[in-house]
Amino acid sequence: MAFKPTEWPRKLRSQEWYGGTSRDNIYHRGWLKNQGYPHDLFDGRPVIGILNTWSDLTPCNGHLRELAEKVKAGIWEAGGFPLEVPVFSASENTFRPTAMMYRNLAAMAVEETMRAQPIDGAVLLVGCDKTTPSLLMGAASTDIPSIVVTGGPMLNGWFRGERVGSGTALWQMSEDIKAGKMTQDEFLEAEQAMSRSSGTCNTMGTASTMASMAEALGMALSGNAAIPAVDARRRVMAQLSGRRIVQMVKDDLKPSDVMTKDAFENAIRCNGAIGGSTNAVVHLLAMAGRCGVDLGLDDWDRLGRDVPTIVNLMPSGKYLMEEFFYAGGLPVVLKRLGEAGKLHKDALTVSGSGIWDEVKDARNWNEDVILPVEKALTASGGIAVLRGNLAPDGAVLKPSAASPHLMKHKGRAVVFEDIDDYKAKIADDDLDIDETCVMVLKNCGPKGYPGMSEVGNMGLPPKVLKKGITDMVRVSDARMSGTAYGTVVLHTAPEAAMGGPLAVVRNGDMIELDVEARRLHLDISDEELAQRLADWTPRTDGPASGYEKLFHDHVQGADTGADFDFLKGCRGNAVPKDSH
Repeated sequence: MAFKPTEWPRKLRSQEWYGGTSRDNIYHRGWLKNQGYPHDLFDGRPVIGILNTWSDLTPCNGHLRELAEKVKAGIWEAGGFPLEVPVFSASENTFRPTAMMYRNLAAMAVEETMRAQPIDGAVLLVGCDKTTPSLLMGAASTDIPSIVVTGGPMLNGWFRGERVGSGTALWQMSEDIKAGKMTQDEFLEAEQAMSRSSGTCNTMGTASTMASMAEALGMALSGNAAIPAVDARRRVMAQLSGRRIVQMVKDDLKPSDVMTKDAFENAIRCNGAIGGSTNAVVHLLAMAGRCGVDLGLDDWDRLGRDVPTIVNLMPSGKYLMEEFFYAGGLPVVLKRLGEAGKLHKDALTVSGSGIWDEVKDARNWNEDVILPVEKALTASGGIAVLRGNLAPDGAVLKPSAASPHLMKHKGRAVVFEDIDDYKAKIADDDLDIDETCVMVLKNCGPKGYPGMSEVGNMGLPPKVLKKGITDMVRVSDARMSGTAYGTVVLHTAPEAAMGGPLAVVRNGDMIELDVEARRLHLDISDEELAQRLADWTPRTDGPASGYEKLFHDHVQGADTGADFDFLKGCRGNAVPKDSH
């Protein structure tokens, strides 16, 4: 940590629009004054954009307008000028074919919103899965002082005396329906119990994981990640963040000062400790690319391999985010990492202090929720990065959500050419499959789906479920929800649609998985594999027009974050020329 605040007062970028008496200055000021703002608000004080991902069609973020008012209060109190700005909201719940297809579009929109408008700092008001990384990617590219405020998780779901975890219970119950263990009427009754308050998923799914990543990176105030959406302390956090961003602008504390290589390494280790979503891999790689930080899949494996999963939350454990907050939240986890020598303690945070100073006094109030190391859910909780002739550029697996007896497995491939092929075949009693097989799903990667949908945790065939089997090895180039579980190999790269080896797997091929050895192998000769790849042809020419074509033509592989090839390392803060 070697940050030196910039001298204050000084001329801010917003004054290029609002400062002075030129025709252009009067143009910019005059129009904004139709909202009733007095003239002295344009005196050079920090103008703060509250970038709000609220949308009625993003239910995880449905309460963010209320939270924005608390952010505004903090900005006013600190002497800033708050202006709320709606930005692209990529909803996990509603977007088709997948919200991931629109993460990059959202990031571009946020970047240009920040670059093209008269703001000196930004509060990134986020929640749903893709909203957090997309806004952080945009902020990294513009490098304008920014702070994250997440909307917080929902309260626990409860059904018939049992906790109901967002997403996790959905996957479990849908399998129970196929196995004949649950009726449709019971499933509908459980639906009413799943989402009983505002907020994001209450499991350690992608939304909670990315909230934790923002805090571990130092881009949110300490304690932000776990406060429930409806808890009064969530509104306090919003107001304090509003106060803090004003001082960050005065100090010129930027994302580039915070999101360093040390910060990303802290986040990766944190992800292992919390049993975080595999989606964090593609998001942090994309964010690091925007920052110009050299981060790769091997860093995920190196840094996470010896980190135990100590947060006992679904889908890896039994509790939910509400209990995690009551137990002390992410500061306790970061303190544990620091005590174990697995935290860069001097990494700067948006508070202006090092991360260790923020967490060193944290206390654990429930050791059944945040476990002692000797009782960890798994000794190696980080993301396992697999390589081999089936995944030369890597694939990932989440050990804390996998079945120990399947971590070393050899089985016969049962191949689905795409998700429609899977849906057409999986319930057929004549499908030649049993629990020893390896389910293989192709053409669901960034280019193939398109967008890389969360379909990698393929549901098991009913005839296997009826035996009482709950897990099988599954391999794909897709993603899976952070709320999901199972021995699922994801993000296989290069993807099938790009002619990766996954594209030429055939029914009956033997596949070997050895997580300890980090190996994913297709048991055919090198010569046979080379011949199959030479004979392979793309299934389509790709989309003809629109954003889908832009995405298809420029998206990179999951192994580098699935960002666009023209956006890596694009940080810059130029003020556009006035055209009036």
